[in-house]
Amino acid sequence: MPEGTAEPKPRRRQARGERRIAQLLQAAANVFCTNGYTAASTNAIAREASVSPGTLYQYFPNKEAIAVELGERLLHEMREAHGQAFTPENFQLPLAELLDAVVDPLIEFNCQNPAFLALMHGSDVPGRIAEEHDELHASLLARVGDLLGQYVPELPAAERSRIADMTFVIFKGGLTLVLAAPEGPERDAIAAELKRVLLRYLDPVIRDANLTAPATRELTA
Repeated sequence: MPEGTAEPKPRRRQARGERRIAQLLQAAANVFCTNGYTAASTNAIAREASVSPGTLYQYFPNKEAIAVELGERLLHEMREAHGQAFTPENFQLPLAELLDAVVDPLIEFNCQNPAFLALMHGSDVPGRIAEEHDELHASLLARVGDLLGQYVPELPAAERSRIADMTFVIFKGGLTLVLAAPEGPERDAIAAELKRVLLRYLDPVIRDANLTAPATRELTA
């Protein structure tokens, strides 16, 4: 193509299509947050996006297809937040600082993407999304277990798994309160309280395990 020639039309059409898809997915996220996945409809999503249902159907055949595309994008972003939180560098931090480094990115992601919980925890979400979410959940639990192993290497696997489960339940419960709070000082205060609860649960667990570990090693030597 000679220099100075305009960009091919197909590429421009593709860019417009990507913008339209992003518009529809954002509208779907808003509708899922407001109505939940089960009660949402393609007509409601089209209205939210200020387009006709016919325009929506040019890109997505049904609500499930929209949910799958939105869910996969959100899961990808969640994995990135997960990756930023559970790093080898963070695992070397004192517990209080570690909680800041791990919890803050996960809270920020969920605050910026409220559709994530609305979609992932819906009673009628597509099976493909549910399966991928279950895989992510298992991965997060495994990383919490790795974190505990970093602080208390002698902790038995069953106990480590049980503590990881409890830690995750505490986080999810606190996250619900964080998301329900208005953005600003109140939300920040609840997030700080959540980290305080996690610290008060995990610190004695880790401290007690470390205190008993030498005696255990002597008995098993």
